[in-house]
Amino acid sequence: MSDTILALLGFATVITVIVLLLRNVTVPALAFVSVSTITAAILVATGAFTLDEMAGFIKEGVKGVHGTAILFIFSVLFFGVMTDAGMFDKIIGALMKKVGNNVVGVALMTCLIAIIGHLDGGGASTFLITIPAMLPVYKRLHMRRETLLLICVTSMGVMNLLPWGGPTMRAASVLGVESNDLWSQILPMQIVGLVLAVGTAIFWGLQEKKRIAKLGDAAVEDVGKYDDSDSEEKNNELARPKNFIFNVILTLAVIIVLVLDIFPSYYVFMVGCALGILVNYRGKKLQNSIIKSHASAGLSMASTILCAGVFLGVLSKSGIMEKMAIMMASVIPASLGRFLPVIIGVLSVPLALLFDTDSYFYGLLPVLISVGNQFGVNPAHIAIAMVVCRNCATFISPVAPATYLGIGLAGVEIKDHIKYCFGWQWGVSIVCLVAGLILGVIHF
Repeated sequence: MSDTILALLGFATVITVIVLLLRNVTVPALAFVSVSTITAAILVATGAFTLDEMAGFIKEGVKGVHGTAILFIFSVLFFGVMTDAGMFDKIIGALMKKVGNNVVGVALMTCLIAIIGHLDGGGASTFLITIPAMLPVYKRLHMRRETLLLICVTSMGVMNLLPWGGPTMRAASVLGVESNDLWSQILPMQIVGLVLAVGTAIFWGLQEKKRIAKLGDAAVEDVGKYDDSDSEEKNNELARPKNFIFNVILTLAVIIVLVLDIFPSYYVFMVGCALGILVNYRGKKLQNSIIKSHASAGLSMASTILCAGVFLGVLSKSGIMEKMAIMMASVIPASLGRFLPVIIGVLSVPLALLFDTDSYFYGLLPVLISVGNQFGVNPAHIAIAMVVCRNCATFISPVAPATYLGIGLAGVEIKDHIKYCFGWQWGVSIVCLVAGLILGVIHF
């Protein structure tokens, strides 16, 4: 099978999965594993890969996401236990006294927490810090959870430009420069991005305020709209107000160890779960009941993440995504070669839905640099456009495992997340690109 046919099959696979997700034809886990299996069968039947090779790709793909799946199971259980014990009730009560019914203030607080939380460059840890803390406030004020995620991913996308962030390091390694050197060129665009992140929080906070005021009592959430694992009704029998100080210290300790990156994230939550359950709930029967009450949410999203690993294994580990990247670069007309940074910058958000991070930077970027060299385009300008603009969509991409952690914690469907955020994130990326052109970061 030729490289062109492999690339076309890859595009067909990705587009089919995205269509199935957006049209709500089936649950994400089934979409990923069924479409991927059909593609794998075609590849084996046509002799493109052997059965053993395809099995190896799938194993590698699942291996790459299994840590995130385990992390999700135990993080959901941990925060579920802390919620049952009533820790968040007191914290939310204190927050509500500070912000009252100030919806814009809540949106700004979300932005600030996400920015600070993403200083370590980890998407999973930022979601784990921001969403459990803010989701109860959004529920209390009847704000949409999609707005919570939108503010989070905008702030995280901007902060992901830091030199220790994955995309910046990958691009720097392709260019053969230090990530700090590349970041120093990106910095003016990042500052603009931070302003846009704050502006996003203010704008959508005002939108939520108008919406809530207009709908009045009708703004109360329709529980069936969201994928909640727990009932909205509080079980006071599970509350442990006497353990509030212990639970706060335990939660802070978990977050600090996560940020320090001393141990695997899933292990940190395993230990946190064990301590939280043992201290708050005594007896095997009650402990079993607590675990089972949160099992549904943890397992449903973990299964989605693992099935996404099959999808990534078939396309990414097999090298098909790199062939897709080469095909994408080959269709750019020669007359537009000098405008390559702008073209790829404009297309980066849609492309983020098709390519995982490694394929995007290690597959597409080198090809585009070689194309740009024919037209005298500075390779750094191509890399900067790709890094800055793609980061805006990193955490709405269905091929990014951290996306599933975020939507799972918020209880939002992937299709709703993409529909709600895609247009806005694309707009933010284009504004950052224009800022780069005006400030001279990117030029022809």
